[in-house]
Amino acid sequence: MTEDADDAVETFYTEERWQNWISRVEEEDLDPENEESARLLLNLQDDAAIAVAKILSAYDDGRIDEDRALEEIETVREIVLAEVDLEDEEEEMLIDGVQTSLVPVFYAAEEYVVGGAVEGDLDEYVRAAADAEAEEDLDAALGYVVQAGTRVIDGDRLDIALVEDIEYGLVSEWVNGLDSLQSAIQDPEVVEED
Repeated sequence: MTEDADDAVETFYTEERWQNWISRVEEEDLDPENEESARLLLNLQDDAAIAVAKILSAYDDGRIDEDRALEEIETVREIVLAEVDLEDEEEEMLIDGVQTSLVPVFYAAEEYVVGGAVEGDLDEYVRAAADAEAEEDLDAALGYVVQAGTRVIDGDRLDIALVEDIEYGLVSEWVNGLDSLQSAIQDPEVVEED
């Protein structure tokens, strides 16, 4: 019983953590062309992906069960995808871009917990997603990216160069999120907030 009690206190992500990042964004004079601004946004994205990777790791190690894993993923998703109200419209758009990139990370994690990794080639899923986006079938595009995400969680390597072949749009943003997830799974070190 004490193991469950210890387990219950493990916190993967908090509203406060997300708000700290948002506060940093507000304090900075963000310019996406500026390397430091870009790094701050990437750290914000990576930090959320690391939380998801830690949940998946706890699930794979048997420290939490399927229900708890799904609950934790949903908690992080609700925190991260909640509408952010910033005074600066450009900063709001940049945060929105980070949120967009993270959408398939949450769905892929849930998919993985419920059904494991899908069969198939990761690159083919990404290409199928790009084709679906070109045909304006965004639901299918997201579905393919999510399937690619389960392959990433399972250990397949995502070649980020693939994104260079894809026209910029939702799929390229989503694949960028999977890249953060891949980094988080390989090296789940906490990104320092300060």
